[in-house]
Amino acid sequence: FGIRALLVVTVILSPLPARAQSENDVTGEDLYPPLWDLAPGNLLDFPVKDNKIVVSAWNYQDRLGVYKSLLSASAKYFDAFGPQNSGNILWGLPLQHGWQFRTGRLADPSGVTSCGHENGELLCQSVRSWWSCMNYYLSIIPFLGAVEAGLFGQLPYEIEILPPGEQKDDFCYSVKDCWSRMPKLMDDWKAFFEVNNFFKILSSFKLDDALGLMWKAHTSSIAYALPKFHDSLKYLSDPEANFGEDWANAVDFIAATHFSTDLLTTNDFQAFLPQRMLVEGDVLPSISDFSPGQNKVLVSLRALHKVNKITGGLLLKIWQKAMSTEAGRRIGRELIESLPSS
Repeated sequence: FGIRALLVVTVILSPLPARAQSENDVTGEDLYPPLWDLAPGNLLDFPVKDNKIVVSAWNYQDRLGVYKSLLSASAKYFDAFGPQNSGNILWGLPLQHGWQFRTGRLADPSGVTSCGHENGELLCQSVRSWWSCMNYYLSIIPFLGAVEAGLFGQLPYEIEILPPGEQKDDFCYSVKDCWSRMPKLMDDWKAFFEVNNFFKILSSFKLDDALGLMWKAHTSSIAYALPKFHDSLKYLSDPEANFGEDWANAVDFIAATHFSTDLLTTNDFQAFLPQRMLVEGDVLPSISDFSPGQNKVLVSLRALHKVNKITGGLLLKIWQKAMSTEAGRRIGRELIESLPSS
């Protein structure tokens, strides 16, 4: 059963062959999240009020600015892994967020407000959006963990995160607040940023170790947020709600391989995600305006989630055990990347 299950998982997770791309081709505008150039470049570019750096977490451009400052502050630790900071493994976070913005997943799905809609407040991120709420725990929490870890050095001001208009108790708004509400989650992100500093000091930076810590924190964020925002799925169509849960489940499998989330790899991986919200009437595997690759990924994620659920999570445990060594993870990544073209 174990070998069979691993083969099933490997086939299911395999994206279609990625487009060929030169390692030095990191200047294309389409590689970066929408409006990347307009986002604040560092923390002191955000507004300062009452001796606090104020971040509007429910504005797409501000949340993008949080990612941009994280990438900038951590660039020196990844300079050996690609030109122009392209090897930085934090790219996966803003690129996912950019995909969510581009495909309308951050807008108010209830239709009650114009938040996030093109004919309304385009840069607004709705607190009713399941994707936006989930992403809070993959943007603001990592950011505050990095602040606490000293990634930005000694800041002249405290950080204040502005709350949403509703569901305020579902989020935290400062380093102190987040530590009091979710210490384990904050500790996981702080550990990632602290150990990166430690590795650099010892001149023994290992990318696999960094990826392991990053994915540990990443999956912790999803595990913490998933039950908290389950009710937000009611605003989505059934196909979109299923896709959201399927994607959250798949992240655990991808994380076990320490899959690289650098600029180019993430872009290749995301090319096969649905480029709009799923609606009632979208039937897999034949959504007419989706590419064969996008249909295949949706079918695969659905099947993976179902099999893992039927086995009570045993499928994930078997996969994680197989990925428990560096050699195993390398094989896992190679299988994911090579099986579709073999």
